[in-house]
Amino acid sequence: MGDTVRARVKRGNLELLESIELPEGKEVTVTILDLPGKADAETFDRSAGGWRNTINAEKLIERIYSDRLIATRPKPRL
Repeated sequence: MGDTVRARVKRGNLELLESIELPEGKEVTVTILDLPGKADAETFDRSAGGWRNTINAEKLIERIYSDRLIATRPKPRL
């Protein structure tokens, strides 16, 4: 079983913000993901468009598709 629930750190302990259905005494593994805060989101918003006019997107896409046609493996010998 796998599930994702939100939690908050309170006095060094995790306080679940959602209810879960687990039997009493059930041992689980917890993975901590540090989600970006408001300052991170604002920095990201300020950087949006920073690469504008530095690359020709149409040419890049064209090259990607043409590179897919290149054989990367040698033909097998019969």
